[in-house]
Amino acid sequence: MANYVIGDHTRFEMNRRGPSEEVVRSVLEAPDQLIEIRPGRVVMQSQVKMILPPNTYPMGVFLDVDRDPREVVTAYRTSKVSKYWRQSL
Repeated sequence: MANYVIGDHTRFEMNRRGPSEEVVRSVLEAPDQLIEIRPGRVVMQSQVKMILPPNTYPMGVFLDVDRDPREVVTAYRTSKVSKYWRQSL
């Protein structure tokens, strides 16, 4: 997905929470899961292998898809797999 923007506040939160723009881009390009949160907003998730700390984490990117360009709302990395990862869609 090439047509999206990341706002200043979202960039600030990404820096605070840890996911790099490169990781966010990789999730947007090839998500393992796409879940509609509400009309116009989706969360794209992938399991991402991180070096520090070494582990595989669910990475979620919330995206407003009802505008052009699409807008990244927030991104997160979590260790709570059972809370965020959907086993079947």
